[in-house]
Amino acid sequence: SKKHDDMLWPDMTILYIIAYDLWNFEYTYNNLPTHAWYCGLALLLAPTFANALWNKGGWIQNRANTLALWCMFAQVFPLFQDASVFSTLPVLYADGVMDPTVRPTAADPTMQGVIAILALAANVIVLAIIIKRAVQQKKNPYKNEIFSDTRDFRQAMARAE
Repeated sequence: SKKHDDMLWPDMTILYIIAYDLWNFEYTYNNLPTHAWYCGLALLLAPTFANALWNKGGWIQNRANTLALWCMFAQVFPLFQDASVFSTLPVLYADGVMDPTVRPTAADPTMQGVIAILALAANVIVLAIIIKRAVQQKKNPYKNEIFSDTRDFRQAMARAE
């Protein structure tokens, strides 16, 4: 905004954002299967694309805004994702049954495991990158920015000025 009211986190890199997105999608896919498409994939990609393309450093604010809008919509129209033509079910429920009183007859949790392992691996890799950069720069990542030498960081800081 021109008033510089945006909440910025310039040290958050696209690597961290993608790792967070994978972890969050994994949670949604495994625990809220009818929400996996809307609350998971679509809701996570919107702030990620904005951060990657035009809103450097603003991912955290964009994430808060999209999540708030989705939560308000989902609370007002809960059947949109659970019992409408827009409902989506992951491959776990191959027979199309999502009834808590009935176990799916064709349950295949393979994709849940694959997504969980992928999310865990991505987060371990990003953590290793952060630790490596912190050690190289002799900085404490809890107290100092460690990606301050990146182009995205500089663009985000330019927005704050």
